Amino acid sequence: MLAHTDRQDSVVKAAQALRRHVPGGDPTSLSRRDLRGSDRIAGLIEQVRAEHPSAVRELGLAAVQVWQSIAPRRRSTDVDTGPVTILFTDLVGFSTWALRVGDDKVLELLRAVDKASEEIIAGRGGRVVKSLGDGLMAVFSDPAEAIWAAHETAAAISAITIDGYRPQLRCGLHTGTPRQVGEDYLGVDVNIAARISAAAGAGEVLASAATLDGADESRFTKRNKRFRAKGAPKGLVVYSVLPRYDS
Repeated sequence: MLAHTDRQDSVVKAAQALRRHVPGGDPTSLSRRDLRGSDRIAGLIEQVRAEHPSAVRELGLAAVQVWQSIAPRRRSTDVDTGPVTILFTDLVGFSTWALRVGDDKVLELLRAVDKASEEIIAGRGGRVVKSLGDGLMAVFSDPAEAIWAAHETAAAISAITIDGYRPQLRCGLHTGTPRQVGEDYLGVDVNIAARISAAAGAGEVLASAATLDGADESRFTKRNKRFRAKGAPKGLVVYSVLPRYDS
């Protein structure tokens, strides 16, 4: 009885009409979609007794279409990127101050730091990848803009005052070709940038030779920095960098 109803012409046509009107685009062309898990499910549904009309099959495909229309489309999980300059920032001495003043002041400071950092980084063509509590990670396509952004961010943060406390930022930059995983970046080059940042002093911007090689060095003053860190390649050349405002 149910099998007969499933193949009844009027029932099948009603199910097809419903499928045409649900969200999800052209219901007859699943091959045009990206190959997601739900597309594979749709393909299996289409193969079930495909030689016979089926209202159940049509309703199943309609359900998949609705799901695809509301589910966020994931970006590729593993992408080869071109060279990017990676910036890490970190507040110097933040933990000691935070333990002394309490949560309200800490949150006030972090909000101010995040706002100033994000505005400057975006203005210099960069993108904040993630917040790291008392710091952040950002990426830039232009190494020179990344250096300027680091200095401008450090200067802006040092102008913030919370309950008499003036935060100091340290920054580290490295240029390489990390792997992009969703919105994040992973790999040796990311680790190197983080190690460089950790070696910087308060208000200091350190950059690898790879970053300066991609920038117009006439716009910056550089001083060789003795650098050694676990996880960083031997022979890595790092500079303390200052912008030249007269160039």
